Amino acid sequence: MASTRRDILLLENIHEESEPALRTAGIKIRREAGTLEDAALLDALGTTSMIGIRSRTQMTASVIDRADSLEAIACFCIGTNQVDLDAAARRGIAVFNSPFCNTRSVAEMTIAEIIGLHRGLFDKNSAMHQGRWDKSAVNSHEVRGRTLGIVGYGHIGSQVSVLAEALGMRVIYHDIVPKMPMGNAQAVNSLKELLAASDVVTLHVPETTDTHNLIASGALKRMKDGAVLINNSRGSVVDLEALADAVKSGRIRGAAIDVYPSEPRSSADSFQCAVSGLPGVILTPHIGGSTEEAQIAIAREVAMKLVAFQERGTTTSAVNIPEVELPHRREGQDRILHFHHNVPGVLSKMHTILAEGGVNIHAEYLQSTGELSYVILDVDHLDDDTVLQRFDAMEETIRLRLLA
Repeated sequence: MASTRRDILLLENIHEESEPALRTAGIKIRREAGTLEDAALLDALGTTSMIGIRSRTQMTASVIDRADSLEAIACFCIGTNQVDLDAAARRGIAVFNSPFCNTRSVAEMTIAEIIGLHRGLFDKNSAMHQGRWDKSAVNSHEVRGRTLGIVGYGHIGSQVSVLAEALGMRVIYHDIVPKMPMGNAQAVNSLKELLAASDVVTLHVPETTDTHNLIASGALKRMKDGAVLINNSRGSVVDLEALADAVKSGRIRGAAIDVYPSEPRSSADSFQCAVSGLPGVILTPHIGGSTEEAQIAIAREVAMKLVAFQERGTTTSAVNIPEVELPHRREGQDRILHFHHNVPGVLSKMHTILAEGGVNIHAEYLQSTGELSYVILDVDHLDDDTVLQRFDAMEETIRLRLLA
């Protein structure tokens, strides 16, 4: 049976705006600076019921399988690659994230990079700091009238589209799912068509097997001579060795890269990649969504998801388990939260146990995904633990919690 503790361990300096909602819900907060790994992470977790992390802490299957009291993992960021989602699902552990709160921050940085690359601002800045006064208009251009090709027209891509069009750029885009254009943006039929027509190519796609090395030597050769490339999506999307060759040859005039196939675990670690030191290349340390505004919004959103999960059993927007939600239960009723293997007959067994205990069901909602099912039951107040003990003893039971 799940722990009745209501506490959370926050790592990686998660913004303090996460705390008001958690404290109001009576959730005890404990913080550890930086990241923790393996044994140290397990020791810090102890009997804690929830953990809040960002992108560096690795919640591996080994850690998840040994964290017996863990009920929820909160990723205070967009991605969940740092969590073994299947291992968490097998244990009935909900994983939450904030996929859209930093949309504007990433979009604004993309626009800044488009302008910076066309004006050579970063190279000129570096030269000035080295004492060189290079007042030249060579390879310095306005972005107005140039064609921006957006690969991935989701929340971020569409925001970039609106901002770029306001600057006077022509916007085209390609997405594997049909999307309604914003403003005067136009969809193109293929990535190949987009690459050939764009002065700037910006990537806003998820990390999947289909997007791995999406931009490699072949795609770079299809781009216009003198075009620039921006990747603020995922580090696996661009072949940096191929990009380095294209920049060195002059085929690609410049690039802005914020994400990498391999990233340092902390600021104390050194960093090097294939495009390091190349002129016309902007390198940033995975900061596309790292603004104060984005971090505040993420902290508030994820905290509220955790509160809903703790108080009502709500898993809406969880990324790895069935999404189930019921309104607040009525006075005098208990709520049973039950994760179980998705096999026939489980509900029948639960209904029989309740009927034999003389317990009436007032509300019920079940969802299943793959091998996992999650059901919320609002029932009469339970006078003792008999029903829960019988539920817990069912061979199909994965995790059980009571909200009384």
